[in-house]
Amino acid sequence: MPLKLDNLDLSKHVIILTGATDGIGKEMARILAGFNPKRLILPARNIEKGNNLLEYIKSSNGNANNVEIWEMDLADLQSVKNFANKFINEIGELHILINNAGVGVQSRVIKTKDNFELQFQVNHLAPFLLIWSLLDTMKRSVSAELPGKIAFTTSVANQFGEIDFDNLNLEKNNYWHPFKGYGNSKLMNIIIAKQLGRIVQSENITTCSIHPGVIHTNITQLSSPFFTSLFKILVKITGAEITAEQGAINVLYPVFSLETGNYYNEGIEDEPNKIAYDQEIAKKLWDVSEQILKDHGMI
Repeated sequence: MPLKLDNLDLSKHVIILTGATDGIGKEMARILAGFNPKRLILPARNIEKGNNLLEYIKSSNGNANNVEIWEMDLADLQSVKNFANKFINEIGELHILINNAGVGVQSRVIKTKDNFELQFQVNHLAPFLLIWSLLDTMKRSVSAELPGKIAFTTSVANQFGEIDFDNLNLEKNNYWHPFKGYGNSKLMNIIIAKQLGRIVQSENITTCSIHPGVIHTNITQLSSPFFTSLFKILVKITGAEITAEQGAINVLYPVFSLETGNYYNEGIEDEPNKIAYDQEIAKKLWDVSEQILKDHGMI
């Protein structure tokens, strides 16, 4: 039976939702805006698409009160740092951070301006930088009465993933495999959610990672026509596709639970790749990610 959300009062919550201009993020933004958030900040790489999102929310909900579009590009680490600094200076409180933005399966290696493989940066490193930059702000904002939440939209593709600390940026010869690269980054989401949950376990903050379900959205826009067509065929054969609205609900449902570090499949607790339970790997991934960002002058 599809999950449903109860009516929520978010009038005390400051929320950041990334990846809100398309797909399930667009529906999450609409749903969250309808629950009267204190402030809902929607980072967008393309401001025009951000403004179109505002109009969509207004037409759906009647207004977009307290909803703001801020510029941020996860493929540019300086952009993420600038966003975080602006947020700290201008708002200074945070209760919910939903890391929904991401890129899908890539048919070839694409490098960002920071010289990282695109999936590694957009799906892992940049969200990690955003969390790292805003974590102290969230700690100061939350309480037992108003707890915080940090969530990741991930994928069942985490089951294909592995963590090779000598090849996080996918630069070894003959390594490239599109599903592996994507799966690696989605596994990293789950590992970081679990490690972060341990770090903040006494801070009134919980974490989670969620596979929303199979949805054909713009997540495939950078993939080759072959992979896009293959995706459509597999979905048609299996009948597994759900609507963007249901995918949004599947993500938001665990966000408002009090469990921490858990992985959810379509809103139901599930078992991820067994690597996600290795605490030594989790700590190392956290430490290595920090060091990479330090080496690039981001933290």
